[in-house]
Amino acid sequence: MILNGIIIGIAIIVFLILYMWRMAFLNRILVQSLNFEDFSESAHPFSLFFISDIHRRKISPKLIDFVRNKADIVIIGGDLREGGVPLKRVTENIEKLKEIGPVYFVWGNNDYEQNEQELRTMLERQNVTILNNKSTRLKKSEHLKITLIGIEDIGEKKANYELARKDAAENDFRILISHNPLISNEVKKEHNIHLVLSGHTHGGQIRFFGIGPYKHGGITKTEKSLFLTSNGYGTSSIPLRLGAKPETHLLTLQNGKNTEYKPKVIEL
Repeated sequence: MILNGIIIGIAIIVFLILYMWRMAFLNRILVQSLNFEDFSESAHPFSLFFISDIHRRKISPKLIDFVRNKADIVIIGGDLREGGVPLKRVTENIEKLKEIGPVYFVWGNNDYEQNEQELRTMLERQNVTILNNKSTRLKKSEHLKITLIGIEDIGEKKANYELARKDAAENDFRILISHNPLISNEVKKEHNIHLVLSGHTHGGQIRFFGIGPYKHGGITKTEKSLFLTSNGYGTSSIPLRLGAKPETHLLTLQNGKNTEYKPKVIEL
């Protein structure tokens, strides 16, 4: 009886680990439209592909094929790599993302772990725009001007939110990218930030009975901004997930008053 109990217990553990491993490698795209009253009524909708926390994963070609021709730009929300990840793999991931559109990147805490300059040089050679405490303007048309504001990682005490906003055009539609969602504590209504994109938490990565070390990813609306925190695409250290599936985001920004925050989930 004891032996049978041990065997059953081991079988359950093995099954759970295999299930968690499978969950870690899902390819999911959350597709949704976000409406903003400040988004120009005369402008066409603007679409972006947001991916964060790639870590050790190789981006699936199926993901790229689905998003291709559907997004104007790609935004990487940090943790493109971590210690031990070969530069070749990171370069291949960037080359895949470039098939979608121009790529913009902010640093995450794990990006500093392994030869930061090597990563920076590769990104520059690939024509990736690094938003290290600075902003850049996207003039899509006479009716639509978007400013991307990117900061370095808060946890590493390298973020300079004030410097990043310094050259941001006041009347543009403003998107703030911060790897760490703690930036929400610094965003004020007068900063005129419309959308904040973050990752870092992995949605808790492993959640038992809905409980994890961090909140599940999602969208929060306040009087200050619309905050999106992603569960991220990869995992930190061990490739296991439970109760916090990986995700990427295909977002369409447009004029409107009401937004339904429940996305359409595409699993490839």
